[in-house]
Amino acid sequence: MIKATTFLIAILCIVLVQAQQSTTNKQQAVQQTVIQLFDALSTRDSISLKAHSTADITLYEYGQVWNIDTLISKAITLNTATDFKRTNSFEFINTTVDKTTAWVTYRLKSAITKDGKQLMLQWLETVVLAKSKKQWKVKHLHSTLINRS
Repeated sequence: MIKATTFLIAILCIVLVQAQQSTTNKQQAVQQTVIQLFDALSTRDSISLKAHSTADITLYEYGQVWNIDTLISKAITLNTATDFKRTNSFEFINTTVDKTTAWVTYRLKSAITKDGKQLMLQWLETVVLAKSKKQWKVKHLHSTLINRS
């Protein structure tokens, strides 16, 4: 009897932990917007970058405040390396979704090849998204560089 009870408690704990870790469709939609924003950076696609951002996006990068024009200039226009390649991976920490606002915290790892050199960068980032016309868009992005190797 004790073994059966212990077994049932263990199964219940496993089910509860897995249920807490699953993401909702709303959370997945928000996370997908973040991923698509970085995919646009990876492909140097300014049109897609703007499509996943609000017109008044603010980015807090390296102690500076950037807008969409600064981001496009630094990440796309000035990035003329013919061998450029960027691969991103995300570890989502927390995603909170309200009716028209969402907050996402995640770890981002990016492998970047540029001018014959390969870099591995790691950030801790927080993004605030706004929902407009049934579409999530990045409104604020705060980035903290954790590691550059």
